[in-house]
Amino acid sequence: MSLLSTRPSPADRSANRSSGTPLLGLAWLHFLNDGAANFLPGILPAILQGLHEGAGSASGIMTTLLIGQGLQPFTGWLSDRLGGKTLAILGVTGTSIGLVLVGLSAHLATLLAALALIGVSNAVFHPQSLALARSLAQKGHGAVMSVFLVGGELGRGIYPLLASLVVARFSASGLWIIALPALLSIPLVALLLPPLAPRPATAAPLYWRRHARPASTLIAYVSLRSFVLYALVTFLPILWHHTGGSLVGGASLISVLLVVGVVGNVSGGLVADRLGRPIVLIGSSLLTALLITVYLASSGWILWVVLGLLGVAIFSALPVSVLVGQDIFPENRSLGSGIALGLGNSLGALLLLGFGAETSALGVHAALLTLPPVALACAFLAARLSAAGHRPADPVTKASP
Repeated sequence: MSLLSTRPSPADRSANRSSGTPLLGLAWLHFLNDGAANFLPGILPAILQGLHEGAGSASGIMTTLLIGQGLQPFTGWLSDRLGGKTLAILGVTGTSIGLVLVGLSAHLATLLAALALIGVSNAVFHPQSLALARSLAQKGHGAVMSVFLVGGELGRGIYPLLASLVVARFSASGLWIIALPALLSIPLVALLLPPLAPRPATAAPLYWRRHARPASTLIAYVSLRSFVLYALVTFLPILWHHTGGSLVGGASLISVLLVVGVVGNVSGGLVADRLGRPIVLIGSSLLTALLITVYLASSGWILWVVLGLLGVAIFSALPVSVLVGQDIFPENRSLGSGIALGLGNSLGALLLLGFGAETSALGVHAALLTLPPVALACAFLAARLSAAGHRPADPVTKASP
């Protein structure tokens, strides 16, 4: 049975409909968390200007924010041991507090410390919330996972624009304004969420040797995919700024990429449920390579159209890659989520450091031209992943969350 071919039964679809309110609450928390964890690119040109730093320094600042995601496999392991919902609540609380602290940071050291807090809190939030979403769906239903992920992508897309508007009007000290919705909502939404059952002590152990090949392929795929996305959201606003564009205009590029990308989140899960997972993962990578090339060769209003299509292409693969990670590790699905997102994302952030040096040497536009070949490499890895079989073990699946 392929890791990329799981389809829900009619009974699963009926169970999914009964968990709508908790799922929407969890998606709202995802919106708040990912907004607080991903607002930085919208104000990065202003930060660089205030610090008197060049574009190459953007990679180091962004990596400080993103590298904490490498903790997700550990927090996923911890989540499955503890169960409940505490880690998800603590995570979104920490990202929101970190957002406020960024606005209060007067020096580079305090800024980096606040960004590190956001990164670690983001790693605490995601594995447990992803496992909660899957438990609400009963099974790995792509459409239900997409609903949860849409909340996060909306937050990632809207908060950079909101942050740029606040900074342009009030300076960075006004960032607490966009943290208020989270700080007010978290206690209320927490009451809606059912606790996640802890992993039983008698559950089957992890079969590392069995999982090594598909897990390593998935990590490589997610790492390169994340690197491409991070490079785009970091340097497209800087490229816009270098050509005379405004701070808010540059942040709008990110908003179009990520908010329109919500269509990809939803459609990716639906297409995977009907046509299989390989067509989504491979097709996403091929379209990403094509659309980045078209964007960098375009100008005027067409940029915005291409950017929206690029967001759809990139994010169509996200729900599928999370489900694949959970299916690789059915004994510990929070760990699988952490590997599928956190570990791969942190490795993508490390690759971004090298890309910063490349932008310093070649210029931002020329460096961005190296991204389409990376997206093509993702397509190759997706094809390898689709060929990696998975031997289901029913007792393990029953013991998993």
